[in-house]
Amino acid sequence: MRDSVRIDAFLEMMSAERGAAGNTLASYRRDLDDASEQIGGLGNAGPAELRAYLGDLASRGFAATSQARKLSALRQFYKFLYSEGLRPDDPTGTLDAPRKDRPLPKTMSEAETGRLLDRAAAEAAEKPDDHAALRMHALVEVLYATGLRVSELVGLPLSVALRDERFFVVTGKGNKERMVPLSPKARAAMRAWQAARSKAPAFAESSFLFPAASDTGFLPRQVFARDLKALAARAGIAAAKISPHVIRHAFASHLLQNGADLRAVQQLLGHADISTTQIYTHVLEERLVRLVNDHHPLADAAR
Repeated sequence: MRDSVRIDAFLEMMSAERGAAGNTLASYRRDLDDASEQIGGLGNAGPAELRAYLGDLASRGFAATSQARKLSALRQFYKFLYSEGLRPDDPTGTLDAPRKDRPLPKTMSEAETGRLLDRAAAEAAEKPDDHAALRMHALVEVLYATGLRVSELVGLPLSVALRDERFFVVTGKGNKERMVPLSPKARAAMRAWQAARSKAPAFAESSFLFPAASDTGFLPRQVFARDLKALAARAGIAAAKISPHVIRHAFASHLLQNGADLRAVQQLLGHADISTTQIYTHVLEERLVRLVNDHHPLADAAR
């Protein structure tokens, strides 16, 4: 039986029994026709031929999502052939789905981060009685110094500022504790904010560093995200480019760019598994290339 006949029978089943839409049927046909053309006989293809076909898709420029779609079409097709007695086995049973590349996290350059922090510091200095400016300065300095999750940041206890130490312990996901550092600038910004908030009658008795009249008693993360975008715009940075999570990524990326160990960054970010932190391996790769170009004697000769 020719591949075209098998494919027609499969598509007829998908239409009649599964109610597949026209666009879905057309997509299946394209994928199966492509596989038939490349393999040269789907009816008798084994796992090795199918694996070679799937491996070739990447070299032909197909994204991981497209590869996964084509494999899904093949799985459905061979399941149909097996159930109809047109094949004694399903050759896709041992095939692995292509790994989807994890998108690189959005981040900021060190120069952009510096502009943001400088703007926050300038506004706090210009308006020493403006609680919003002092709070924003403390928030961004602490966030960039620690890489905290935004939920961890806005919910910090007041005791962190009162102790005025270079490190503090934060409780993250799964109630796991980790130690994070505080830069001198972050400590100074926290002290200035703590002094101001202690004079505000509405918040003087709050146990939170960033109190607010909210259900939780502390600053809502959405409010911080909104105010952060406004600060970015005033610093000449596209608001769409920034969020609290982007600053967390900048913290990790800049550490790695400047020589930090991936395991150390994992601990600082509070990632339970190193695989989560490995989204930053592109930073390490760039650092290694720069290291070779800057220090290898053959690189000097090439220049």
